[in-house]
Amino acid sequence: MPVSRTLVSTIAALSLALPQILLPNRQVAVAVEQMPNILTVSGQGIVSIPVSLAQVRLGVEVFAQTAQEAQTELEEESSALMGLLRSSNVDRLETTSLRFNPVYGSRDDERVLTGYSAQNIVSFRVDVDRAGIIVAQALEAGATRIDSISFAAADEAIEAARTNALRLATRDARTQADIILTELNLTPLEIVRIDAQAGEPPVPMLLDRNEFAATTRSAGNVSFPISGSEQQIRAFVTLQVRY
Repeated sequence: MPVSRTLVSTIAALSLALPQILLPNRQVAVAVEQMPNILTVSGQGIVSIPVSLAQVRLGVEVFAQTAQEAQTELEEESSALMGLLRSSNVDRLETTSLRFNPVYGSRDDERVLTGYSAQNIVSFRVDVDRAGIIVAQALEAGATRIDSISFAAADEAIEAARTNALRLATRDARTQADIILTELNLTPLEIVRIDAQAGEPPVPMLLDRNEFAATTRSAGNVSFPISGSEQQIRAFVTLQVRY
């Protein structure tokens, strides 16, 4: 069956127009997002507080030929020491270490038992002003060793110092932002983010072990002029300011 010229012409016309129908000529608009103007500043606050408490670790160490003798001597010396500390009204008194060990030596290139050692270590907290007197009395009462003396501020003082340090850090950060924007003739609009970090509890300051390592109860009537200094509490605040 012959195809009419009119149909052929119509199909040809549609084929020429088809690209224009499927692929219209358009202009694509690209939206560019403008980043906000943000200034980031960090402030620091430091507060110094005096230490008022001493944390003391001391105890009794004995040596005897037999286990029974070592145990008996340790009980007697420890009882006298604990009685003194309780009567002195120290805080947080507790036993931190209790040891009982055989002691060996060498004889004719052979390992032989020479006796037994026993040890009882206690810790307590006391006001710095009383620490020296109590340590001296402990030595007279039976203590044979002082393991450590460290200093710290009271918990209430540390918490108050943290609050003050945060205030100072916040003011420091805000002052920095105001100075920078003012110098650049820019206007602060709003604070969009705040990061705050209060300082960790300060590590107690340890008294130099050389100051008391050689002291034993045989030293007689001794006293320790113990005094602490200061601890620092730090806080940090970071602000992001839109301008």
